[in-house]
Amino acid sequence: MKPKQIRLKINFMIKKLPFLLLAAAFLLPFKNADAQKADENVAIDQIVAVVNDHTILESDVNQRVRQYLFQQQQNKQQVRFSKELWYSTLNNMVEQYVLFDNAKIDSITVSDEQVDRQIEQRIQQIVSQLGSREALEEQLGKTLLEVKADLRKQYRKEIIIQQYRNQKISIVRITRPEVIEFFNQIPADSLPEVPEQVAISQIVAIPPPNEHAEKQAFKLAEELRDSIINYGKSMEELARKYSDAPGGKNGGKIPLISIDELVPPYAAAAAALKPGEVSKVVKTDFGYHIIRLNERRGDMIDTNHILIKIDKNSYDKEVAIKKLNAIRDTIKSNPDTTFAEIAREESEDPNTADQGGKILQSDTGDKLLKLSDLNPSLYRIVLLLREGDISNPKPYNIGEENNTKPAYRIVRLDKQIPAHTASLETDYNLIKSYALRQKKMRVMRNWMKDLEEQVYIDYKIPVPSYLKQSVSIVNNLEE
Repeated sequence: MKPKQIRLKINFMIKKLPFLLLAAAFLLPFKNADAQKADENVAIDQIVAVVNDHTILESDVNQRVRQYLFQQQQNKQQVRFSKELWYSTLNNMVEQYVLFDNAKIDSITVSDEQVDRQIEQRIQQIVSQLGSREALEEQLGKTLLEVKADLRKQYRKEIIIQQYRNQKISIVRITRPEVIEFFNQIPADSLPEVPEQVAISQIVAIPPPNEHAEKQAFKLAEELRDSIINYGKSMEELARKYSDAPGGKNGGKIPLISIDELVPPYAAAAAALKPGEVSKVVKTDFGYHIIRLNERRGDMIDTNHILIKIDKNSYDKEVAIKKLNAIRDTIKSNPDTTFAEIAREESEDPNTADQGGKILQSDTGDKLLKLSDLNPSLYRIVLLLREGDISNPKPYNIGEENNTKPAYRIVRLDKQIPAHTASLETDYNLIKSYALRQKKMRVMRNWMKDLEEQVYIDYKIPVPSYLKQSVSIVNNLEE
């Protein structure tokens, strides 16, 4: 019997699918109304494609579509279900199996620690949105241990695919003549408009805590440690009640993680412990910690901790402001002293100090930033500066999202480039990135054709002609 074809309203815009669809479906409390139409119009669990010994069901594709729509909804993107989206999802799943089977032939493997680390990072992202690990467990209707067990096989597959794909892409290089040839092929009336860009640097000063506030925090940490060591109190119970860490509500648990990923004082104190031992009070940039080592596997450790932060409102901001004003005056009055030199010596921001205070693009390391992409506080500072100006000290939160602390900074506008039509003279790096991306797409397209010739692929439903053109994997290079 001929399989039923999907009868759905067509939205003529093919949306790119992320190469790794993460665990959004575990948080999906309802079906998107548009995605629900897919379930109503296709035969449940009908086989739609076979790749070697892997079968892909319509219900599998529908689930992936729901994940994608849910992710886009979370990102405030209005993406509606379309026939093209469904078929592109199917194609993405076929290509993942092609890559996965070939990766196994090439003996690509990942460790349990890599898999667990990525799952934990994803869980932490979701916990930060929901507020606690308990809230996440309530949403899912299962424990996080059960969730991790459910995810482990899929994450291992996705990491293997990613590593295999990256091996191919990472070796692709592009020469200057190729960049010039790429640029010369663009019609003059199709050259992209480059928005206003700026290069900026900063020097950061962290105000010291008031002595009284620091003593109070240390005293509380000492008392809590004493309760654990001498009075048998549960660290998990005390963490839930007193800890200022994001994971405090979960008993202060930090599952297996590489020592290198922890701040040095915490890592050193934890590494010196035997399983079950509790550290002395340890000071880090985040406050005072009491640490218990639960398990160690090589360079991976599992710990619980209690963090007592120093009251943010008890910092002596005048010390930081005076320091930055003095630095600003020194630079302005002494032409032989550069902003970059002082930033390397005096700035207390580890992310920018070593590079002379320069704020770089996180993904490319480029010095030029789109003015419109700056966060609101930095945008307001830069907007009032002319090239070469240095701002007055401004409040600034330094650190990771859930572990910030107050600081102050002065900002220098190093360079300002108005919006303009792209040219090789002013935008070589930007044009090079476009040219390299196109070359990678071409390499990937040809590579996928070669791989698919070595794999048995059988579509069990009529498919559009574009489906066999490696659309989704190539599109992922554009992200």
